This record gives sequence, structure tokens and C-alpha cells, in this order.
Amino acid sequence: MLERTSKDPTETAGVQPARHVPFRGAGFTPAASRWAGWLGLAAVLVVWQLVGGLALVNPLFLPTPAMIMRALYRLAASGALWQHVSASFVRIVAGWALGTASGIAVGFAIGLWRIARSIGITFVSALFPIPKIAVLPLLILWLGIGEQPKIATIALGVFFSTTISVYSGVDAVPRNLIRMAQSFDVPFPTIVRKVIWPGALPSILAGFRITASVALMLVVSAEMIGAETGIGTFVLQAGNLMQTDQLMAGILVLSLFGLAVGRLISLLEARLLHWR
Repeated sequence: MLERTSKDPTETAGVQPARHVPFRGAGFTPAASRWAGWLGLAAVLVVWQLVGGLALVNPLFLPTPAMIMRALYRLAASGALWQHVSASFVRIVAGWALGTASGIAVGFAIGLWRIARSIGITFVSALFPIPKIAVLPLLILWLGIGEQPKIATIALGVFFSTTISVYSGVDAVPRNLIRMAQSFDVPFPTIVRKVIWPGALPSILAGFRITASVALMLVVSAEMIGAETGIGTFVLQAGNLMQTDQLMAGILVLSLFGLAVGRLISLLEARLLHWR
């Protein structure tokens, strides 16, 4: 007697059985490995040290990481490093704070009021492309030789970048949210504080990253032109004397300062943009 076997109806109809499809609706969520960056940096340093240790490259042109760290230690032990770092730090903080405060005020004015936009965008478009370090001699003539022209140069560079990021962030706020608040007769200051400010904040914080780099570049340039102390002055003097290990030590300090600022802004984003 033949045994009757049951078959899957989908197989009888010639239909492929259902298969599991991974969920693809999670959006774009980039993730970075915690240790990949540090391992890559360590690999580069090891190769760099080996190239220098095997005398494949003249140390005058490319000092090894060990030579740079020894130069940095000597500078720190002598106190010269702290003198230069503190002078640059004061200039950066003062110039960045002044430029950021004025840039936020002007950026919001341009984003919120028609007359301010008509006048402000014209001036920003005309003056933003000018290299700010080019006006340093004029600022020295106006403000004298001292800290004021250096701080003013940094503030100018930070001001224009901040202004653009602020009014761009205000323009990017969804208008339906503003109209909804207006339909409920919410006062204008409350709309600015509760709707426009949170909506523009991501763009403002992204602008902070840019302006921090701008301030760092401008302080180095300003110190190379007219200063007795500062990281820019130190790097220029080391380059003129062909002390490349000290020059690279100064560049390392600038890099560490940039990393510290970036970390601080990341903490601000995590604190202020937790709702995203």
C-alpha cells in the first residue's frame, strides 16, 4: 500500500516559502567603534617611530614621536609651555566669547526681523569673505599694540561664522510649528524661547565647532604677526631656528586644545539636545 504524504500548499502552487527579512526602517543611525580610532592612531605612531628610528627620514624634517614628547616635557618643565599656552588661551576665550555673543544677537535679528535681514545679510555677504587676519594691521593702528587687536581679530572671525549659523538655524525651524504657536496666541518672546531657540540650537552648536577652529587659527596667525608670547609665536620661533621637535610639540598642543574644545561641545550637545 502506498503511503500518502502531505505537502505544503505553497510548494504545490509553486510559491517559494516565506523567508525572514531584516527590519530596515530604523533610519540612518551611524555608529562608531569605541577603540578603532585609538588603535588607528597608535598604529600610525608606531610606524612613524619605526621610520624615524631606522633613519629612513632625517629627524630634522620629521622628528619621531619620542623626540616630540621629550621636547614637550622640557618645555613644560621649564615653564615656557604654560606661559605660551596661557597667553593664547586668554585671547581665544575673550575673542570667542565676544564674537559668539554678538553673532548670536545679530543672527537672531536677521532671522526674525525683515529690516535686519535686508541690512544684515548685505553686510555679512560683503565682509565675511575678507580674511580677518588681513585687517590686523589696521586694528593695531586703531587699538594700539597690545591684546586688543588680537582679541578683536578673533572676535571678527567668530562673529561672522556665528551669525551665519544662527540665522540659518532660525530659517530651518519648521514654519508649521511657529504658525501653530501663533494660532494659540502664544506671545512672540515665548515662541522665540520655546520654539525657535530649540529648533535652531543644533545649527548653533554645529557653528560652535566651526568658530572654535576659526578662533584657534586666528590666534596663531595673530601671534605670528605681533606678539611676544603665545603658541603662534612659539611655533614661528621654533620654525625659524629649525627646531622641528619643538615646532611639532607646539602643533601637538594646538591639536590637544582642539580635541578638548570638541569634547566640550559634544557634552553641550548631549546636555542641550537630549530631546533629539
